[in-house]
Amino acid sequence: MANLRALINAQMAALIDGSFGCLDAAAETIHARTGTPVGKGTLSKRLAGHCGWPADEIAALEDAAGRHPVTRALARRLNPDEDTARGSILAQAGAISKESGEAVSAILAAQQSACGDDWAKAATEIGEAIEVLQRARKSAEIRLQGEGGE
Repeated sequence: MANLRALINAQMAALIDGSFGCLDAAAETIHARTGTPVGKGTLSKRLAGHCGWPADEIAALEDAAGRHPVTRALARRLNPDEDTARGSILAQAGAISKESGEAVSAILAAQQSACGDDWAKAATEIGEAIEVLQRARKSAEIRLQGEGGE
């Protein structure tokens, strides 16, 4: 993770765009969950990389969205090879579809943009798609071994 701030900013931008739609809604969510008001200008500065993201605001937005991309990325730093696959293969197929679609969307947006942050967002989305594909593969291999396959 060469540039952790850019990675977190890209993940937060994707989370805000995908779950809240605008900075106003994200700011209101943070205020409702933390009790601390935050303006959309402050969020814009964070997304531009001018200042970092407080952990409580990251948690508030992730919890409200039901997705935890920043938390997962930070946890991967502790043990990047850990097998965290859980749930059915059908749930994993849904996650593959979702993450792959987000990756394609981010790639297309980055291709049409002159902003390096869009490529950081695309890289983040591609990484998330690869992660769910790898978890599904491990799960399939474990199931194959459990059924006597090679």
